[in-house]
Amino acid sequence: MPKIRISIIQPTQTKIDNEYDHVIVPGVDGDFGVSAEHTPFITKLRPGIISLYTGKDIDKYAVHDGFCTVENDHLKIVCETCEHSSEINLKRAEDAKLRAEKRIKKQVKEEETDFRRAENALKRAIARMSINVETI
Repeated sequence: MPKIRISIIQPTQTKIDNEYDHVIVPGVDGDFGVSAEHTPFITKLRPGIISLYTGKDIDKYAVHDGFCTVENDHLKIVCETCEHSSEINLKRAEDAKLRAEKRIKKQVKEEETDFRRAENALKRAIARMSINVETI
């Protein structure tokens, strides 16, 4: 089976640069899969889970926004943050979710909190928490 090269690039490092059988990525219009010989395209990502498949093995990463390109059997993801499931502290993610929800509720009442920032924090926390649920 032909492989697709996956590169995940963050501002401070290249997180992944390897070949896989298949990948599922959280796009802004929904999750999408990419395998070798995929049609070239570019899209924006949303906070969610990237699943990398090699045979029966699945490696999962939480990604927080960014964009990706697919061209010549190479998927490149450029994002601010990408965390492997083993790097995520579930308690910390749950605490972040609760803080974000409180800020959103405060925004509705007082209009002092930056709603967009709180909403993004909530989405990141949910992505981190869901990776642990999906890995079980």
